[in-house]
Amino acid sequence: MDQSCEKEVLAQLVDLRRHAENYLRRDGFVAEDAFFYAEQNARLVANAERYYRAMFEGRASSWNVRDRHMADTLDALITHLRRRRSDPKLVIWEHNSHLGDARATEMSEMGEINVGQLVRERYGNDAVLIGFTTYEGTVTAAGEWDGPTERKRVLTALPDSYKAVLHDTAIPNFLLTWDNAHVRDVFSERRLERAIGVIYAPQTERLSHYFYATLPDQFDAVLHFDRTEAVRPLDVAHPSMMDDEPPETFPTGI
Repeated sequence: MDQSCEKEVLAQLVDLRRHAENYLRRDGFVAEDAFFYAEQNARLVANAERYYRAMFEGRASSWNVRDRHMADTLDALITHLRRRRSDPKLVIWEHNSHLGDARATEMSEMGEINVGQLVRERYGNDAVLIGFTTYEGTVTAAGEWDGPTERKRVLTALPDSYKAVLHDTAIPNFLLTWDNAHVRDVFSERRLERAIGVIYAPQTERLSHYFYATLPDQFDAVLHFDRTEAVRPLDVAHPSMMDDEPPETFPTGI
């Protein structure tokens, strides 16, 4: 790929930041918000260019580019909010794969990081990572990229997984923390964990959706719901509205 694209995108971002003071003088909070939105849009374009370059050139994991972008956006938002209040609190809702500390999972062995790891590194004990788990139920997902959205039945968790251990408590729904040393010891054994996203392939579930992790190091707490139900579109006139998630290789399709 031509390097000029990356240089032009970064030049626009640098120019925007160079003139930040002029923008902020115009109209107080309104200008401040407008500049923040413009800066984030410029950062998004720059990181998107870097993301696709990572896929084409194999230079770095595209996963890492995405999660660094999300963590950097969080930092920028906190800095922006601190101009108006000293101690802003944010709730980030993401998939377990992004929010659980990657260092406690197989992801780190493949050289991958994630938002949970970066947030812990940057904010220490001010960050609380909470995971959600289920043993069985249904999920709204596609069988493959560009496939139709379906209401799929989730297979019962594998016997040697964390989900199975949580199911064996015979408590339908509960919050799990590590305050009790015995509880922490029980869950500190490295086990399989299941992750289901916009794609669910039950026919290859062990290979497609399970990975090894150490739960107490991955999350500060876990909310377990033994059986969950698939989310349903609010607009019933458009039941396939969730089909629009593009594949990771969009728009090339390679």
